[in-house]
Amino acid sequence: MRGETTAQMIRRLREGKGWSQARLAREVCRAAGVGSGGLGRQEIYRYEKGLRTPCVWLPFLAAALEVPVTELERAAATKADEAAPASVADFLPEGDPLAPLQVRHGRRIGAGTVEDVQRRVHGLRLADDVIAGGDLLKPALRELRSAVRLYRESSHSEETGRTLLVAIGELAQIAGWIASDAGEHEQAEKIYRLGISAAHQAGDRTLVGNLLGSLAYQRTNTGDVRGGLVMARTALEEAGEDAPPRARALYLDRVAWAHTKAGEPQEAVRALGEAGETLTEHGGEDEPGYLYWVDRGELEVMEARVYTELHRPLRAVPLLREVLTRYDATHARELALYLSWLAVALADANEPEEAAATAERVLTLSADVASERTAERSRVVLARLSEYRDVPEVRDLLGRAA
Repeated sequence: MRGETTAQMIRRLREGKGWSQARLAREVCRAAGVGSGGLGRQEIYRYEKGLRTPCVWLPFLAAALEVPVTELERAAATKADEAAPASVADFLPEGDPLAPLQVRHGRRIGAGTVEDVQRRVHGLRLADDVIAGGDLLKPALRELRSAVRLYRESSHSEETGRTLLVAIGELAQIAGWIASDAGEHEQAEKIYRLGISAAHQAGDRTLVGNLLGSLAYQRTNTGDVRGGLVMARTALEEAGEDAPPRARALYLDRVAWAHTKAGEPQEAVRALGEAGETLTEHGGEDEPGYLYWVDRGELEVMEARVYTELHRPLRAVPLLREVLTRYDATHARELALYLSWLAVALADANEPEEAAATAERVLTLSADVASERTAERSRVVLARLSEYRDVPEVRDLLGRAA
């Protein structure tokens, strides 16, 4: 490709083969006739980010990627495109909503005060597991406003201020998620951007990735698929290779979803594979508390949704049935959401009677849940089943829903 840098060419050729960065590292070592410890995934990551240029490894990269070494050498002399890729700065809010007041009237605070904020953040996360956004939005916004006011008005040490900024970033992530679930998408975006600003000021790249990835997920689901994809990739790149494995796996899942909604199945499935491979590296490392829910089961949820969206019911239905065994009536929103995907997958599998029975459960659960997500999924399910209105079970369901 004309004008490609080495970084761009390596990434393009690797993705063309459907390889992860770890797989490419292994193939390069094999081409060089050395053990797998000779070159690692982090080096491939640095090559693809343009942080380092391969020299000794260049001919072996060419051999592994099955491209003449002269092409890589030519790319090494090419400057990066003038249009720089998106960066975190592109998604920061205008002005500085976290700027401390010139005259601070509040008390001096210490670590104990910040710990109290952190406990309330985690309490909101746990509440979100069982309470829908419409019922949780007001207390979430109250907590966020209180934390921002505390930062702006109080006096504190530099370290306490940094820790408080991290807490505000985490609070903004869960508050933005709650606002999005309530259907308040414009407000959710403002909250996410506030959180990105806080995390960016605190120097917490993993948290920036989580916030930007959450915003990407909302953008993708509200129609701005290309914008969501750019954000999802930027979130992954911002977090970097040093982010905990569960964080990288989560951000790769969001990339997979954005590719799915963009109609790019190969890229979506590839990102799913990288997420699963990355998760296997988890174990014993320090990581933020907000990653507590990221596990193999959650990756299977996304995998099932991707296959449903790609109209591959033979892959989606078994996964969704397995996922649904882990949820009970205390998680009504999650049950309704995952059942909605199952109903669509069953319709794709030409099982309209079973799809109608599943959709009945979706509508029953959604009726008592103040979540725009479940409401939207109910509309999607009914629209999909309308193609089977000649089937008695479907006709009856559509009639009751109307």
